[in-house]
Amino acid sequence: MRLKNYREDLLERLKDADYAAEYLAQVLAEKDKATFLVALKDVVEATGGMSAMAKRVGLKRPSLYKVFSKRGNPTLETLQAILAALGLRVTVATAKTA
Repeated sequence: MRLKNYREDLLERLKDADYAAEYLAQVLAEKDKATFLVALKDVVEATGGMSAMAKRVGLKRPSLYKVFSKRGNPTLETLQAILAALGLRVTVATAKTA
């Protein structure tokens, strides 16, 4: 029996906006900006790739790649534009107590 490639499976699942939203929320909860940017890049890749995203948000591809680099430091405005293009948005909620 051949094992399914986890990356292909992940990218297929990330095409679903609800799954992508939960994936990003879980990664964001870890409070690691670099990991969040990797996860967001996964969602972008699953939904058409960098070229398509660059066109949707009005950025040049090199600028978008810079956003997702290890040293990337996107503004809230840029994150909102990327998330909006994915059909997602930033929200604020009360902290849950244990």
